[in-house]
Amino acid sequence: MALFRGQEQRQRVANVQSRRGRYQGYNGSRKGGQARGAPNARARNRNTFSTSRVEEQPEDTSDRGSRTSESEIGENSFSKSESESDEEKLPTNSEKPYNILLQNISTNVQRQEPPQKKRKVERVDAQAESRISEVMLDEMSELEEQDDDDDENPLSKGIEEHETHGLSDPFVLHFADVNGESGLSEKVADIKGSKWHIEKGPKQAEWSYSYRRPESTKITPKELGHTSADFSSIQIKGKLKAAATVALPRLSSLLGHVTSSIFNYQDLFFPLRKLENADTLRTLVCLHSLNHVCKTRDTVIKNNARLAREDGEADLELRDQGFTRPKVLIILPTRQSCVRYVEKIISLWGPEQQENKNRFQDTYVSGEDHFSDDKPDDFRELFAGNDDDMFRLGMKFTRKTVKFFSQFYKSDIIFASPLGLRMALGADDPKKQDNDFLSSIEIVIVDQADALAMQNWEHVEYIFEKLNLQPKEAHGCDFSRVRNWYLDGSARYLRQTICYSAFNFPSLNKLFIQHMQNVDGKVKYFNVEGGAMIGMDISPKQTFSRFESASATSEPDDRFKYFSNAILPGLAKNARHRVEGSSGVLIYVPTYADFLRVRNYLATSTAAQGVSFGSISEYTALKDAARARSHFLSGRHSVLLYTERAHHFRRYHLKGVKRIVMYGLPENPIFYKEVIGGFLGASIAAARLDAREANVRILFSKLDILKLERIVGSTRYLTMLKDTGGDTFDFV
Repeated sequence: MALFRGQEQRQRVANVQSRRGRYQGYNGSRKGGQARGAPNARARNRNTFSTSRVEEQPEDTSDRGSRTSESEIGENSFSKSESESDEEKLPTNSEKPYNILLQNISTNVQRQEPPQKKRKVERVDAQAESRISEVMLDEMSELEEQDDDDDENPLSKGIEEHETHGLSDPFVLHFADVNGESGLSEKVADIKGSKWHIEKGPKQAEWSYSYRRPESTKITPKELGHTSADFSSIQIKGKLKAAATVALPRLSSLLGHVTSSIFNYQDLFFPLRKLENADTLRTLVCLHSLNHVCKTRDTVIKNNARLAREDGEADLELRDQGFTRPKVLIILPTRQSCVRYVEKIISLWGPEQQENKNRFQDTYVSGEDHFSDDKPDDFRELFAGNDDDMFRLGMKFTRKTVKFFSQFYKSDIIFASPLGLRMALGADDPKKQDNDFLSSIEIVIVDQADALAMQNWEHVEYIFEKLNLQPKEAHGCDFSRVRNWYLDGSARYLRQTICYSAFNFPSLNKLFIQHMQNVDGKVKYFNVEGGAMIGMDISPKQTFSRFESASATSEPDDRFKYFSNAILPGLAKNARHRVEGSSGVLIYVPTYADFLRVRNYLATSTAAQGVSFGSISEYTALKDAARARSHFLSGRHSVLLYTERAHHFRRYHLKGVKRIVMYGLPENPIFYKEVIGGFLGASIAAARLDAREANVRILFSKLDILKLERIVGSTRYLTMLKDTGGDTFDFV
């Protein structure tokens, strides 16, 4: 009994010390005079305390005195066998929570930082036990974050002398203000006044580019046309340069230009993304993101050491940080695209440990495709694997570890879909809106922008509106280390934006003009279009009809007026008289708003009387879509309305198509070939249509300049837009 009392006293001392710290163990009593030590699941995984159950021993209450309530909280939490296990069975490298806390406090004292606030200890009863356990889980989670944080070590194995960031490093030139801020205000003023100087690069056979810079920026022709055939001239961390040499031993002329723009922190507008170069483009931005995170963290660590060495220097001012930690935002369409980026980063970085990797595999990686094998390659790239478009993921880097699902404010890189990030920002509830974690984003990467446009481009615009705003709370920020241009509200002009897309479109152009405002300029690439109408397996008659429109606001009305007056009467007449070939008419409608307008007009207008029609949109149920396709093939419905987004998400192979009316040009030129060449070609192959009778009618206006160029080619579209001799153009 004396031996047990001695152990019990030692346990009481440990419990009191634990209550003085921030993290405590609370356990309630069990029926039948038994008590169970119940550390949470995280503590068990970290080998902190083992659990056991023993019979409660009788003891003298006079020894406790005024500490009865303390024993109710802590003393009954651990039994004899637990104290033995604490002293004898635990591994030598295992630490108790209060020891970890003491080490953290000691570290803060050495770093001259204020110690963490101690949690007030209140007496609790058995009824509050469950609530305390929930608080314990949250606190232990925070403790794990602190314990795993390796922020005082550089991300590279060491900041070697030859790897210090020299004055010629684009990272230093762009962010560190080594030459002061004498030129920054002039550049920002030029950007606010839309004073851009445009330089055009030499035109290549399949592409060209232009470079826009603030008028106060000086540039030489050599800098304008700079290209990189490999990574020998790119200033990146040594570890990453070795990985880059293996991943990309040689770059084409086009990708050499792109590489130079990316690593020189210029904004990049690249609407030439293809399946063939997608992996290379992904590798480039992953390398750039890792390089930026490494140099940012290493700069902070180096300056921390300098402050420690030169303690007391009144004139020493080191500004090397933003308001919050996240520095890179990568916006992607699906979880599978996020998987590709994560796998690329892991392969380039090569971490020793990957925390929460199994959780990432379970929630993001999917080995099953939910579509048939006859889908085209671009569809398979976008929708293969996990095609969920609602996600957000924080990734944190330390010298040896990559942590998935880190809190946003403790992350270095954030991956998100537009919808997922907008939900995280709390857009639906103004009281819960929190966009402070986006206040210090320095690199934004938007990949597959064409796919994002088919989801909801409004979410993308909303996210860009929330970037680089002044934070509402401090979030532990050391304002004495914050760069001056953050404090001045000029962070958006230092942010680099990289945008990949398969083609250009008006909303993307708007993003280029309004949100890509880099003081180091922005590079825009152009594709020399050959024309989607060229090279199809069939050669139907293609008639392009131009209608006049005064403005963008009146364009939808002008289009509908032209359709209802010039095209619909002929369809209705043929349907009423049952003229041969009156069935099998496909009306392709690019937007959902126009789809609703045309559908309602066909259903209610007397001008469309006698026209039987079906409809398939992106919101049509699968059963209803199958019924509409069946009725269209059988001739029960002579007309079928079909939206562009329905084709994007489902890629139906419609049968029975004999004539096509395009209410508007498709945004994606691949769809033009699939709808005209694929649908009409299938009818010709099935002997439902004579190749000589196949014809297409396409409506366009001057506002469709980008779409028209992709369809008819760069050498024809200007003539069709400016020709005053007529508004109809036939191609056979």
